[in-house]
Amino acid sequence: MNKALVLATAALLSSASAATTLRVFVGGQERPDVMKSIFADYMKAHPDVDVQLEVGGATSDAQQQYLSTVLTSGDSSLDIFLLDIVRIAQYAQSGWAEPLDKYIPNKNTYLRDFLPAYAAANTYNGKLYALPAFADTMFLYYRKDLLEKYKIKPPRTWEEMVKAAQTITAGEKNPNLQGFSYQAAPIEGTVCSFLIPYWGNGGQFSAKQPFDPVAAKKSLTFLNDLVKTSKVSPSNSAEIKTDDTRRLFQGGNYVFAQLWAYGWNRFQEDADTQVKGKVGVVPLPAFAGSRRVSCLGGWEWAVSSYSKNKAAAADLVKYLAGPAVSKTLAIEASNLPVHPSLYKDADILKVNPWFKDALPVVTSARQRPVSPKYPQVSSIINSDVNAAIAGVKSVDDAVKDMQGKLDPLMK
Repeated sequence: MNKALVLATAALLSSASAATTLRVFVGGQERPDVMKSIFADYMKAHPDVDVQLEVGGATSDAQQQYLSTVLTSGDSSLDIFLLDIVRIAQYAQSGWAEPLDKYIPNKNTYLRDFLPAYAAANTYNGKLYALPAFADTMFLYYRKDLLEKYKIKPPRTWEEMVKAAQTITAGEKNPNLQGFSYQAAPIEGTVCSFLIPYWGNGGQFSAKQPFDPVAAKKSLTFLNDLVKTSKVSPSNSAEIKTDDTRRLFQGGNYVFAQLWAYGWNRFQEDADTQVKGKVGVVPLPAFAGSRRVSCLGGWEWAVSSYSKNKAAAADLVKYLAGPAVSKTLAIEASNLPVHPSLYKDADILKVNPWFKDALPVVTSARQRPVSPKYPQVSSIINSDVNAAIAGVKSVDDAVKDMQGKLDPLMK
């Protein structure tokens, strides 16, 4: 064999073996198709890095279960993972997420570029454990065409929403059209379904503020009545998961839906959408005499403490948290930006015109209880809410059970 060819081949193999491989885990609902394109751009600019995408779990809970299994075993196969905002304290205390402080020497200045709630949410006991991927909160999606047909304005109160849903479904006489979809399956999204009316009824809940059984009863009664009294929500609401709401509203089967920001892009762009150009978005309603409130969501990039390439992983995470990627996610996936300036970006507003009014909703959204024990907190709430909506427990029994389990857990 030609000596020059041998040397060239050896050099190529040496270069390939020297490339740093970073394996990134994202959930199936976090638009892996868009993420793949973002990683491709990064690799073009960093030819010495090979980013491999792993996708799994259609819900926050399924992703949490998988990551817990991998990280409990000390597996180093994952370098970076996308975390639900409620998981940061758990991953920090468990030692699963690598502190990022040493990779960001000007941390305090750097974090000023993000929405304050996300800079705070990623910090635990004074250390930075993740960087924001995208912001999120729940909104009320509505069928703009149907509200216009019946000369109904987008509701500002829950009472108005129920009346509008009843009026439109009665007028349409379509057996497949339901009034309002929310999530009540035993999943993380159901915690928000419960907390939104809980907060709306004056309830507080944190490590320093005990669970409020009066507000809890009002919240569960409201959710239960949507199914059994006003009947604007379907009888199988206890089976509805987050993406079920998206899919059913997208199919033209609902007047109203409580959902995260990602739904907008799917309603407009999916091949099977039945509601393109027919959707409006407003803040969630309030109870009469109270203020509107929503649940803070969002996803965060974390580096595995077991990664063998932590510095390279931290560099990628900083890129993923930057304004360029945040803009891409806003345009391609209708993910709310984590950089305040992007809410005025003309390119983003062309695709997501409702983003111009979204920033106040995001900045005023309430955070779920922050605790390393949050997985237990979530499981208690979503299982008892699910039981009440399914009719397995009475509202009173569900509230009593929640309080009995949550009070000692949060002490």
